[in-house]
Amino acid sequence: MLALFPALIALVSILGLFGQSEESVVSMLNEAEDIVPDSAWGAVEPVLAEILNTPSAGLGLVLGLVTTLWTASGYVKTFGRAMNSIYDTTEGRGLIKYNLQMYLLTAFLLVLVALGIVAFGLSGPFAELLGSAVGLEETALRVWGVVRWFVIAIVIILLVGLLYRTTPNIRVRGMRWVSAGAVLAIGGAVLASMVFFFYVVNFGNYNATYGTLAGVIILMLWLFIVNIVLLLGAVVDSEVERVRQLKAGMPAEESLQLEARDTVAIEKAEDQLARDVERARTVREAAEAHEGHESGCADEDGEASPSGR
Repeated sequence: MLALFPALIALVSILGLFGQSEESVVSMLNEAEDIVPDSAWGAVEPVLAEILNTPSAGLGLVLGLVTTLWTASGYVKTFGRAMNSIYDTTEGRGLIKYNLQMYLLTAFLLVLVALGIVAFGLSGPFAELLGSAVGLEETALRVWGVVRWFVIAIVIILLVGLLYRTTPNIRVRGMRWVSAGAVLAIGGAVLASMVFFFYVVNFGNYNATYGTLAGVIILMLWLFIVNIVLLLGAVVDSEVERVRQLKAGMPAEESLQLEARDTVAIEKAEDQLARDVERARTVREAAEAHEGHESGCADEDGEASPSGR
């Protein structure tokens, strides 16, 4: 949620770099408004309107990207921790390497989302320009109306594939971009979103409970549902890998036998734990020695007391 609005700022600015005028962006937003519940759209629309009215898209891009790389990378890192848990592994990449990879991945995912939005919104101007260049303006419009959905599908597959392949600290041999889990995640996210928005529009009454916060609550619930479906797809992929390993005779009953992407952080943590344990043992042994010394002195005093009488 903290990454949502900074990401929108950066996306609108990136769309400006792609040559999209304010009118084109507004047109895309109007298309999105038709499929998003009014209460949810009411939470996002004022922010987008303010973004479109900013005098400098370049400044918005810089500030938005810097902020988004910091905030949205938190989502990517959290997703990676969940993936590590699913694959029974521990994060082993060093602090600098790990953060650099997550920031780069976040930036790349952001650009992919922008490309998907451009493909979604360029149903008219882009096709008209291309068609007029080759003398097939009407034909180009019809072709692009179909092709753009394939472009959007490729963008979504790349988004899910990058999250599945890059965030966990594992190397899965033969891991495909279009896996059973990815197909389940994409199809499930679309179906779950349709069902959820249908419920919100026809049966939900969030305004009565949350008032002006209804839009934010709906967005949170929708993001939660989508992420649950994404993780469900990852679980399916992990269990498919478990079955493959079991059939290959590998002991994967309790944990998957996977190669770690990096073990630097794991080794450092183990070394630090060993040093901490050694220091704790030293403290305990010193305390036991001191207690034994005091006990010995007490025994000597007890034995010397009767003879002194």
